[in-house]
Formats: sequence, C-alpha cells, structure tokens
Amino acid sequence: MAVENQLSEKKQQPKFSVAIQSKSYQKLIQNTLGDSKRAARFIAAITSAVSNNAKLQECEVGTILSAALLGEALNLSPSPQLGQYYLVPYKHKKGKETISEAQFQLGYKGYLQLAIRSGYYKKINVLPIKVGELEYFDPLEEQIKIHMIEDEESRENADTIGYYAMFEYLNGFRKAIYWSKKKMESHANVYSKTFDLENKRKLEKGEIPEQDLWKYSSFWYKDFDSMACKTMLRQLISKWGIMSIELQEAYEKDMSVVYEDGKIEYVDKAEQAPIIEQEVQQQPQPKMEYKQEKSVVQQEMSDDEFFAGVNA
Repeated sequence: MAVENQLSEKKQQPKFSVAIQSKSYQKLIQNTLGDSKRAARFIAAITSAVSNNAKLQECEVGTILSAALLGEALNLSPSPQLGQYYLVPYKHKKGKETISEAQFQLGYKGYLQLAIRSGYYKKINVLPIKVGELEYFDPLEEQIKIHMIEDEESRENADTIGYYAMFEYLNGFRKAIYWSKKKMESHANVYSKTFDLENKRKLEKGEIPEQDLWKYSSFWYKDFDSMACKTMLRQLISKWGIMSIELQEAYEKDMSVVYEDGKIEYVDKAEQAPIIEQEVQQQPQPKMEYKQEKSVVQQEMSDDEFFAGVNA
C-alpha cells in the first residue's frame, strides 16, 4: 500500500488532523477507497482515534495512514472500544535520529471477525481458563472438561492458569488446543522483543520503580490474557485453519509498520513464529512468507486507550 511520505524530511511535522486534510492525502484516500462517503467516514474515524492518543499524534503521518488504510481494507474499525485493531505508537532509532511510527496491531477480536467472515467456520472460540475450572484436557482426543465460575466478576478477578481455543468447520472438522499459562509465558519470553518474564514477575510484585514503568507499556504487560488469546488464535488458525485472503493479509502484516513502498517491518517478532503447514480435510493451506527485521522499540499507548477495548 503506497502512501506518499511528504513529511519525512521535515523536523517538525504538522498534527495529523491538519496533515490529513492536505490535498495530496485527501486525493490518496479518495483514490484508495473509491467512494466519497466511505472516505469521509474513514477520515473522521481515524482522526478521532489519533486525537485520543497523544503519543500517536507524534508518529509520522505516512505510517498512521498506511496502518489505518490496511485496517479499512480489512473492513475493521480503529475504535479501541471494539478492539478489532490498534494503531500503536512506538519509538526507535533510524541512524542517529529517534523517530515515532505507527504499528498495525490486530486484536484477537479482529481475528475472530475475519475468521467468522470467511464463511468456513461453524464455531470458533478462545478464552482464558481460571483457577479451579479445569478438570482435564486430553490432547489426543482434544476434549476438555471445565467447571466455569458462574459469577462473572469473580471469574474476571480469578487467576488465569491456561488458555483454550477451538474451531469447528461447517463440514464437521474440529480442532482444539490448550496451553498452560507457563507455556504461554515461555512463548512470549522467547519470541517477544518487548517482553521479559523476569521483569513481568517484578512488575507483578511492584518491584519496578515508578519512573521506569513507561518501559513496560507492551501489551504483554498491559493485558497478558488478551495477547495470549490472540496468540492461541494465531497458532490454531495458521496451523490447522483455512485462511481467507483477508485473514492471510492480516496475519502477515500484524505487529508491523507498513511503509510507503509497501515494505513491512515487524516491531515484535512474538507473533511471527514459524507456521506449521498441515492439510485439513484435504483443504490446501496458504503458504505465508515474510521477512523479519529486528529493531529496538518501545510501544506506547495510554491505559485508557488500551483498556477501552479489552472487555468490550
């Protein structure tokens, strides 16, 4: 997706609400979306999302627009209340300069939307399992038995011990997986550049100095369960599920910055673990190829911005 980066050479860029009204950006949006009413709605929605996040307003306009147009192409909403995808600001160094760019990050509710929309799935679900709920999970038969905590508030406040995800096709094929929380923590610790398990333990114990809390703004620290649910869906669908064209694109560009020339740079490699290709009921699985690029990053999003979409 090509976005003309007119502001890259300027030390002080105008606010997004001003830049988005420029003739070149207006023309680009109109040509990309092809409908004046849709373009007006898109501009209003994305301007509102950016205006509510001070850190996002500091990002290069081209990266914000690229990520937002990707979300629009997937027919997902940028509203944090819906939690379908997020525009996540982050800082990193390019040469001698420190710049802010916007990252496209799909929420687990976005994955659910795209999977349901594909028309292949009769049922799909993912949820954290709480202390005292799990009786057993049989990995051979993929059968689980749990006793759900009935009171929603009590369940919400209970400690999580694991994560369960499943889908069933319209033709009856069914797949289910369960990961313990320990396994999920190990996964994040190995694959995420923005997460450290030892630091998570210190954060939980209140051992991180207040002046250093800004370093722990990764979603893995802000809401581990939501990131874990997203990981479960990615593992489940990428290995055993049928992926529509939209779902393939979302999978490939999730956790990335989309640049003006179409190049994507992954901010956090946690969700880009290798895909195991398998056949499901003789259905061909799409092959995904992409390039990982390392960068030192710091995700930044206010608590109000992020948690608005957690329990929606």
